[in-house]
Amino acid sequence: MTLVVVPVRYPLTDHSKTTLSEAIRVADERAADLTVLHVNLFQNGEHVTRTELKRAVEREFGGIPNARYVVRKGFLVEETILEEIAGEGADVVVIGSKQAGRWRRMVRKLLSDPDIDSYLREKLDCTVITVSATGDVTTT
Repeated sequence: MTLVVVPVRYPLTDHSKTTLSEAIRVADERAADLTVLHVNLFQNGEHVTRTELKRAVEREFGGIPNARYVVRKGFLVEETILEEIAGEGADVVVIGSKQAGRWRRMVRKLLSDPDIDSYLREKLDCTVITVSATGDVTTT
């Protein structure tokens, strides 16, 4: 089955809600499973639970069929997200445009080629959908 992964902030920001809405639409359109991912940062002492994440999403969107909620701990949000995407073998990743910008900066530090879309396609073999705060969608 197809898997869509969407990283979100908690509490859900307006941009996270817009990104999550697109991920739900994509998962529904493709009859896919959906993983809603939040990263607790070690250095911030955050401790959001799966239950809190699930309740927040369901308050906004109602019950989502074939959804699972994942909370990971990490030092770098982008690296932790990439590990989850690769570990789960995601087919589609839906990210906010702010997250895409952070990934670009991280990849620039690791590689001389700042083309995040090519890097993700090569390393993760998945479709990346970027959602702006206004809901504009870019697919690579």
